[in-house]
Amino acid sequence: MKAGQAGLDHARKLDQEHGLLHLRDNFHIPTKAELSRKTAKAPDRQQNGNGNDEPSIYLCGNSLGLQPHLTKKYFQQYLDTWATKGVYGHFTDMEDTDLVPWLHVDDDCKPEMAKIVGALPDEVAIMQTLTANLHLMMASFYRPTKERFKIIIERKAFPSDHYAVESHIAHHNLDPATSMILIAPPKSGSLLLTTAHILSTIDKHATDTALLLLPGIQFYTGQYFDMKRITAHAQSKGIIVGWDLAHAVGNVPMQLHDWNVDFAAWCTYKYLNCGPGSIGGCFVHERHGEVTENPPSQEGEEPTFEYRPRLSGWWGSSKTSRFAMTNRFHPIPGAGGFQLSNTSVADSTAVKASLDVFKQTSIEALREKSLKLTKYLEESLDALAQEMRDSVGRECFSQITPREAEQRGAQISVLLDEGLLDHVMEALEKEGVVLDERKPDVIRVAPAPLYNTFEDVFRFIEAFRVALRGAEGDGKKRGENLGSVMVDGGREAKGWSEIK
Repeated sequence: MKAGQAGLDHARKLDQEHGLLHLRDNFHIPTKAELSRKTAKAPDRQQNGNGNDEPSIYLCGNSLGLQPHLTKKYFQQYLDTWATKGVYGHFTDMEDTDLVPWLHVDDDCKPEMAKIVGALPDEVAIMQTLTANLHLMMASFYRPTKERFKIIIERKAFPSDHYAVESHIAHHNLDPATSMILIAPPKSGSLLLTTAHILSTIDKHATDTALLLLPGIQFYTGQYFDMKRITAHAQSKGIIVGWDLAHAVGNVPMQLHDWNVDFAAWCTYKYLNCGPGSIGGCFVHERHGEVTENPPSQEGEEPTFEYRPRLSGWWGSSKTSRFAMTNRFHPIPGAGGFQLSNTSVADSTAVKASLDVFKQTSIEALREKSLKLTKYLEESLDALAQEMRDSVGRECFSQITPREAEQRGAQISVLLDEGLLDHVMEALEKEGVVLDERKPDVIRVAPAPLYNTFEDVFRFIEAFRVALRGAEGDGKKRGENLGSVMVDGGREAKGWSEIK
């Protein structure tokens, strides 16, 4: 890793060489001063988002993405329509706005969202939130029988996924202790789940498993699972396959339709940059969204419909009869038929703003840049680890995210030596570095290719070096042992049961 001005010049050169730098101009990058203020509005912040202060190093898009400039513009249009049209905003085409009538806000976002996840537009719905969508999908796709009743998930699934699965098993009067299969890493001291181990677990429980639910990218380690291969293998055993794409959507290219995925769900506030707790999305393969209309058997009767069972609501019913109030559910073909309540216009406005930024590039181009960013980050971390070993006798951290580029997204998770986390996070925060932690010892570093740069990564490494040296010195003062247990040349990771 180059140091000082030479390293900075090199990072800036990489930014110019690898392109997409202009996309950063679409986002509000918080300044360091703004992060430290106790007010939301900075007095010196200019309207175009370029303040007179040094920008922060924001590497936390895996937790909450930054705000596009279009969001404020589109929100004002939405608010103006609400103020001047009232309920007419549902149906009125406006000449001075980028937004469609409220009745169609969800449909307006579907084509671009479908491109991001590799789906047909009708296989995607903008609806609810992530966990709610998982519940809705499992209500339709988890149909346990006496022979097939198990659900396979990972042992360290995101807590909300674990709770959702557990509750559906209990809802069917089954015991999670015998109906919930938890995949744990096969190797002691490792946090990673190999594809071979996942497939072997599927094989072991194939005859009595009804559903497999895994994350596209694991939230803690940043591992990107082989979705295509795992899906095909599980389905060959007669198992329904669903994916939680919270950390994958907007991060890595996917082909949900071609991979024959049964269903998937995601949030929009991470790499999709739609705001905290914003509306989610779901995918239902077209074969599961088919609706057959049977004509009435005799005059005066209503037609009947055949479709996959689901929890239903009026927004999943045909627009042609939605406001007729006949209480006859006419499901929309595709994922739209799984909608419940009318879509949040405010949330969907934020989704449109983000997708209009994505339209300026492609998920493939973003992935290409992301691979280069994480490679640069990985090599910089390796160089810093060697520097720490040479100067203080220990590396002080290790990388737990897979080294193979195809097995990770934009996130690299760093396991710190015991006792360093609080000091490191405090020091990084003082330097205007924004990333998140997973106690007891992990920081997650996620350069999002839409707005992060090689310079951001360089400046993070510089701040991380100072933080580590400060933490190491502070530990010596307290007489703490900062040594580590070595496994295969690196420090042993905390066991899964110890990760909070």
